[in-house]
Amino acid sequence: MLLRSPALATDLYELTMAAAYFANHVTGNATFELFVRELPRNRNYLIAAGLEQALDYLHALRFSAEDIDYLKRHPVFRSVPAEFFDFLQDLRFTGEVWAIAEGTPVFQNEPLLRVTAPIIEAQIVETFLLATINFQTMIASKASRVVSAAAGRDVIEFGSRRAHGTEAAMYAARAAYVAGCAGTSNVEAGLRFAVPTSGTIAHSWVMSFDDELAAFRNYMQVFPYAATLLIDTYDTVAAARKIVATGLRPQAVRLDSGDLGELSRAVRQVLDEGGLQATRIFASGDLDEWRIAVLVAAGAPIDAFGVGTRLTTSFDEPVVGGVYKLVELESEHVARGKVKTSPGKATFPGRKQVWRRSGASGTYVADVIAAADEPVLTDSEPLLSCVMRGGTRVQPAPPLAEVRERCRVLVSKLPAALTKLEAGVAYPVHFSDRLKAEQQKLVGAKSDR
Repeated sequence: MLLRSPALATDLYELTMAAAYFANHVTGNATFELFVRELPRNRNYLIAAGLEQALDYLHALRFSAEDIDYLKRHPVFRSVPAEFFDFLQDLRFTGEVWAIAEGTPVFQNEPLLRVTAPIIEAQIVETFLLATINFQTMIASKASRVVSAAAGRDVIEFGSRRAHGTEAAMYAARAAYVAGCAGTSNVEAGLRFAVPTSGTIAHSWVMSFDDELAAFRNYMQVFPYAATLLIDTYDTVAAARKIVATGLRPQAVRLDSGDLGELSRAVRQVLDEGGLQATRIFASGDLDEWRIAVLVAAGAPIDAFGVGTRLTTSFDEPVVGGVYKLVELESEHVARGKVKTSPGKATFPGRKQVWRRSGASGTYVADVIAAADEPVLTDSEPLLSCVMRGGTRVQPAPPLAEVRERCRVLVSKLPAALTKLEAGVAYPVHFSDRLKAEQQKLVGAKSDR
């Protein structure tokens, strides 16, 4: 579900190119592919995410009268034929989209999305698709690392207040859930995407009462079955003792500062000795995968982690450099492969498929990027499937919980070295011999001109 009219959510040059295509009668179908050239530092894999919002956008794409009036007044369009604005009024996305399913581990150079449509349609959607896929893939990839570090303990995403805007917060919650987080504090994500929501209390609640114990009692009177009490406002261990001494039975207590390993042991002992073995310990406070891994390795009795800023902003690597490149263009009803030859940014021509091969144990061993019409590779599965045809979705969006479970299963099939926090041996991704030959043929042809 989109939050606004999407047509002008793009870079200006997408629209100036569209006008130039229109004026020069360039109308053939074009194929663009969206991929990441290099994995970010300390990322051994990425988790594809954001596809559903990308498809919603393509389905809803249209220019309102207000959009068109704005473009007509824009000085850069003063020489554009008036017919171009009539064209925009009727423009809808009519193309075909192939994509890798959300929640799938992906690697460098693999097309996450392939768009084939009349060139104006395919061009103007670039910015939105990149912004959507790049962002959610970035967050899902970070979340997958955090979830792996937690080693089976729940992770709750609650970084909305540090996100780059409220819309980013909502989509970050969605992406984090896809990658395995148990829930979020973001209520809008709960409403729109059925992501489980949970929360505790703030220090302000405790400080608003003269007595800490009164704060706990009054909160539990309202939420007797769902209270997580924040106990580090003053003295963490003393607060745990107060809870035990007065017979309160919160479902959990939260530690948000100090030495979380030492405090969790002390609090666990107090709770257990007081008969509160069922009360869980929830820890937060500038956590990330590295800090969680240390706590887990030390045997800290923490049942769940809340991760905010460092997850919701992908603090250590706050960008996934996805690109959207033309790989094929139809001219006079003949589709011809296109390549870019810039140093370090060369591309391969034509529509592609990604094939993933598994070993005897079911663990993934290598991927091959091949031309879309190459024969099926034995012992391999194709990753891209058609998700939109003629501007219409092929099938409805799967429930997000189903996507999350799929992600869990697929990540479990990755080689163990890839799920470690440190950068390990790169997963093998190869281009087919045919693609290499077609690239060299086109590069050679350009050199001869």
